Amino acid sequence: MNSLKNAQKQRITILGSTGSIGVNTLDVIARHPDRFEVFALTGAKQVDLMLQQCLQFKPSMVVMAHTDAAQQLQEKLDAHGGLGIRVQSGAKAIEDVASHPQVDSVMAAIVGAAGLKACIAAALSGKRLLLANKEALVVGADVFLKAVQQGGATLIPIDSEHSAIFQSLPDDASTWETRVEKIILTASGGPFRRRDVKSLKDVTPEEACAHPNWVMGRKISVDSATMMNKALEVIEARYLFGLPPERLEVVIHPQSVIHSMVQYRDTSVVAQLGTPDMRVPIAYGLSWPERMASGAQALNFQSLADMSFESLDDHGHRERFAGLGLAWDALRAPLGTTAVLNAANEVAVEAFLSKRIRFDQIHHVNAHCLSTQVVSDMTTIEELLALDEKTRLLAEACVRKWSVG
Repeated sequence: MNSLKNAQKQRITILGSTGSIGVNTLDVIARHPDRFEVFALTGAKQVDLMLQQCLQFKPSMVVMAHTDAAQQLQEKLDAHGGLGIRVQSGAKAIEDVASHPQVDSVMAAIVGAAGLKACIAAALSGKRLLLANKEALVVGADVFLKAVQQGGATLIPIDSEHSAIFQSLPDDASTWETRVEKIILTASGGPFRRRDVKSLKDVTPEEACAHPNWVMGRKISVDSATMMNKALEVIEARYLFGLPPERLEVVIHPQSVIHSMVQYRDTSVVAQLGTPDMRVPIAYGLSWPERMASGAQALNFQSLADMSFESLDDHGHRERFAGLGLAWDALRAPLGTTAVLNAANEVAVEAFLSKRIRFDQIHHVNAHCLSTQVVSDMTTIEELLALDEKTRLLAEACVRKWSVG
């Protein structure tokens, strides 16, 4: 991984600028106008928020995923004189701004498999790719990593856990296999860490989205409540850092102060600590290998509560968070199986948020798809996306079968 070769402003495309990661990225960028220039923003449906971002950052290009949203945005921009901003729509346009020759860095923050092609386009174009879209690795796996290698891209993880690991590892990636004993991902346990397992069937979307530590989007909040986010992060860590699945571990750390750890061969543990604020890993990714102000509050060790840790074998966690074990199941299966797990989960979470299935049925949809979908090693993006679509149909059939509506 190489730092930028000059001191000019980084020109940045933010994929998913109206989501929580995108909003936080713009907050960090606004603190350093001498270092960054927003070239392009992309969003889905939040036209008014995108308009506000356009008025403040004045990108050259904006892409909305949906045509009607793009038309609405264009009308609102026209009322402000247009600002010289080019508005487009659709997946191909998103790929174009991710790989545009005038762009140095791409913040990949589109939630779900929808962001995969744009991530690959950025990778093949040799961008500094700030990866907040874990599905690029969970779905794309070796195909995505080969694109990174082929394009000579710089890949920097933005998830708080993977950023923490990246900061705790030696600079020389060729030594990770021999110097590192294991990677330890921390999990807060979400809002239901001590909730009676039998009562999980009664969880409402509002309860599942009320995370005790982090402010996140609805889909990611539900994943945190089921700990499927940690399952996906285990898969992502496997591909990011190259260690085999048996050397990846998860511990529950309710305070979310230690964001993840690396244990070395001599049993020393290196950890990254900080307040639970996504601006910290975002600022690190934007400035790497340097450091710059993030806007987050510093840790106050005098007022810091005691830090505690729980094994997955404690307090019935393996039953409460049954989906976590699916990560290792998928990693032991043929290449591409992780894409099945991700697609099933996206469908199941959306069904829960729309109150079509119960909270506890999310796991049943995921496990059913993982056990019944036949996978052979996938070697192309087209094969992976076809498997993704096939799995979504299977998951939707499960949802219809088990619907509580």
